[in-house]
Amino acid sequence: MTATVAPTVEPIRAPLLLPGYRFEVVKLLAQGRIRCVLLVCLVVPAGFVAVISQQSALPTDTVFGRWMHTTGWAGSLVVLAFACSWGLPLLVSLVAGDVFAVEDRLGTWRHLLVAVRSPRRIFVAKALASLTIIVVLVVLLMGSSIVGGLAAVGNHPLVGLDGHSLAPAAAARTVLLTWLCVLAPTLAFAAVGLLGSVVLGRSPMGLLVPAVLALAMNLVLMLPVPVVVRLALPSDAFLAWRGLYTDPAHIGPLLIGVLVSLVWAAVATGLAYVLFLRRDFTDLSNDGAGRRTLVAAALPLAVLVGVTTLVLSTVTPASGTGIEKGKLERSLATAFAHLYVLQTQQMHRPSVTETQLATSATCDKAGSRVDDRGPGNDWRCVVTWRLPGATATGSAIYQLDVAAEGRYVADGDGPKEVNGYFQVRTAIGDAPNPLWQLDGYVDLLGHL
Repeated sequence: MTATVAPTVEPIRAPLLLPGYRFEVVKLLAQGRIRCVLLVCLVVPAGFVAVISQQSALPTDTVFGRWMHTTGWAGSLVVLAFACSWGLPLLVSLVAGDVFAVEDRLGTWRHLLVAVRSPRRIFVAKALASLTIIVVLVVLLMGSSIVGGLAAVGNHPLVGLDGHSLAPAAAARTVLLTWLCVLAPTLAFAAVGLLGSVVLGRSPMGLLVPAVLALAMNLVLMLPVPVVVRLALPSDAFLAWRGLYTDPAHIGPLLIGVLVSLVWAAVATGLAYVLFLRRDFTDLSNDGAGRRTLVAAALPLAVLVGVTTLVLSTVTPASGTGIEKGKLERSLATAFAHLYVLQTQQMHRPSVTETQLATSATCDKAGSRVDDRGPGNDWRCVVTWRLPGATATGSAIYQLDVAAEGRYVADGDGPKEVNGYFQVRTAIGDAPNPLWQLDGYVDLLGHL
């Protein structure tokens, strides 16, 4: 009697995460638009900074734009300011906003599920692949803008938003830290892009969700909303990095912005993950989009804004818009003192220190009938100082345009020899007058 031995069947082993991740990265890089965006991020910032730095007209309405002639580090911050306004949310939309929807449009979910056999692994691989491309884009923007600025202008000190000078090494560290902090809100919008791609399926609207949300939040942040509402939105971290360029640094709003952005990233990614696993992939006509799905995605984010606002109102000293007369006066007096010392050095006058000047400022907003608080272009300030050994007190007038995020531009209004003209006469010729127009920053969480 012959015994029959059943053949041994090798168990089918689920693919590891690494091959799936590598496959998703290759799929993204195979798209023409992704390769084009990578090339733009590599070349355009360097060319932009190099060209603008050599022009006579500078983007002075952009933070650090007026210093692009003097240091290469300013160009990278100008590029960052443009990127935070609309560039980074748009780049996120092109990557994360389409990473799931592309499978719906091409009808390839069946093949992908047969190959991978795990919706969880598919989601993780796609999320990590899109995150990788987004981080690479940010690194290319940073590296290109820094190289372009240093090559065109050089590694020179950078003037901060309170007029103090950052040595080249300190400027390098601060600029790199700034780009690192901006990654947090970028990841928040990337997570929203993943959520939109999962929820809206093959609809092209999923591609626009991060950009539209960023635009809506930017419009809110332009208004004189309460500080706690501002800090509850991840877009505020795209603006709060300005606090790194004062001495001492105003890092409170930035730290809150980074934390809020990371919470947004976690919540949006979690929602996308849950909704993706609940999807019925056996129905080829179902791409996951639906009214109930949209509500399930949007409602938790709205609740998150409300909860964050409530928490911040109890744990922070913020009140109103955060822009008050006393804060503005101290900030302007400090910036003027630092830049007055710089002007003194330019004109080879006897050296003087900020302490010796004893600078002070008095500000008023739109006359006596209006409360001296809140943003606006109707602030008028008088700065006074005293030179060592002088009996008379110097004074200068400034018209201030104060933005809702705390950054302001002070436009000199005389006297001419101090701040009433855009150039000063030095021993080697005319030079830009640092006191003619100056940028400043008010800490929205600071005390009066």
